Amino acid sequence: MFSCKRNNNDEKKVFNINLDQNLTSLDPAFARNQNAIWMINQIFNGLVQVDKNLNTMPCIAKTWQVAEDGLSYTFNLRNDVFFQDDALFKNGKGRKVTAQDFAYSFYRLIDPKVASSGGWIFSDKVKDASSFVALNDSTFQIKLVKPFPAFINLLTAQYCSVVPKEVVEHYGKDFRNHPVGTGPFKFKYWKEDEVLVLLKNENYFEKDSAGKQMPFLDAVKATFINDKQSAFMNFLKKDLDFFYSVDGSYRDDILTKSGNMTTKYKGKFQLIKGPYLCTEYVGILVDPDKDIVKNSPLRFKKVRQAINYAIDRKKLIKYLRNSIGTPATSGFIPKGMPGFDSTKVKGYDYNPRLAAKLLAEAGYPNGKGIPEIKLSTSTTYRDLIEFIQGELGNLGMKVKVDVSPSASLRDLMSKNEVVFFRGSWIADYPDGENYLSVFYSKNKVPFGPNYTGYFNKEFDKLFEQSYYENDAKKRFELYQKMDNMVLEHASVVPILYDQSVVMLQNNISGYNINPLSLMILKGVKKENKLN
Repeated sequence: MFSCKRNNNDEKKVFNINLDQNLTSLDPAFARNQNAIWMINQIFNGLVQVDKNLNTMPCIAKTWQVAEDGLSYTFNLRNDVFFQDDALFKNGKGRKVTAQDFAYSFYRLIDPKVASSGGWIFSDKVKDASSFVALNDSTFQIKLVKPFPAFINLLTAQYCSVVPKEVVEHYGKDFRNHPVGTGPFKFKYWKEDEVLVLLKNENYFEKDSAGKQMPFLDAVKATFINDKQSAFMNFLKKDLDFFYSVDGSYRDDILTKSGNMTTKYKGKFQLIKGPYLCTEYVGILVDPDKDIVKNSPLRFKKVRQAINYAIDRKKLIKYLRNSIGTPATSGFIPKGMPGFDSTKVKGYDYNPRLAAKLLAEAGYPNGKGIPEIKLSTSTTYRDLIEFIQGELGNLGMKVKVDVSPSASLRDLMSKNEVVFFRGSWIADYPDGENYLSVFYSKNKVPFGPNYTGYFNKEFDKLFEQSYYENDAKKRFELYQKMDNMVLEHASVVPILYDQSVVMLQNNISGYNINPLSLMILKGVKKENKLN
């Protein structure tokens, strides 16, 4: 399967991973779930990329200029970036990437014939194909219909990778399993549901900080074992170099309640934790025009605030998640997001006394006279929701937990047909705007994600104002103001900001985790001797 100059197979540095679900596609236009994003990120590049702190950095674009009115972005491209070799190029050698390639790749996302899941990136921001302009081979311009300061961060998404027109048009839908990009690794072999192999791209353009050409691995090999327990056993046997996330079934085996590695595994492998841009929350529908809201006790702000104060988030994270996560006491925008500041956004700490006082002020002393409330969740989060049920029970509130498949719960949420529900919001791109859009009134369901029916003219005004604020610091201040407004209204109960947990064998170095949980392998090194 590998062709390699060296005879000794053991010398090859192969990074072994397992993906617990099959890949849907290796075409960037369909980079819609984590496994696809992870693998596409090895094969392709875009104009810009994120570093481990989610700063937007140059990639194929070495510099860029944003017009004063925020309506056009001009990118100056590197001239040493080549597509990976493929039989469809002249003499089978990958050709240089030009601005025309970006115009083609970006239009593909909004082309109805392609039906890309990434269409939302550009759909409401550009007019049509004429919005993507190759001014010459090395200058590319995007024209927007309205300013969007988070745009440069949005372009770091894997959807915005560059693809070669001649290869895409030749393979059509089969480009999903014949990808050709510019990334650190090139596609070699994929037997669906079994194995995927990527090989080092010898012509890769990026160097590390010491000036050494990347990548340092010879290959990446992925297996597809969907049983997490079996995959974890393979990691323990050292058949895998990398393992992601600590599943409930073996969490206690690896982690103590305070989140440290158990003595059983100390020194056996590396375990790294870091912020992950995901807010777990409980949502409350507050749209007064909905019949289901009219008779619900949750229509009263003091009841919603009481719920926020009644939950001991620290205890929940410690006992149900072995301390993976941070109590969400500083807003809906999670820890790890650029501009997050726990001193500027004041959420709800655990305060059962204040919760009881607010409930009494709402007319329900010790929960007397309050009708039973239904709290909807999917199976996976039952334990978390039952914990919340217990906390509200301590307040005298009667809560019934309603468990349904996640697809049907999502469907109810997207029609505003459920009053009290468990949700989570994972960042699509590293900007707080992505979280606040959940409360913007123009994003009401079924077309947008405003599942709580929160409508506030003052909030909308600030949200729209943020589009015209190019100074990041000032924009973050607007975000903090909006986050505080949402918290005060209490249509959401933020529970926790998630964390990524990555396990690596001891002979692996250079793997940097980041709050988007994006897998970046170009800087990873593997020593062949494994202790």
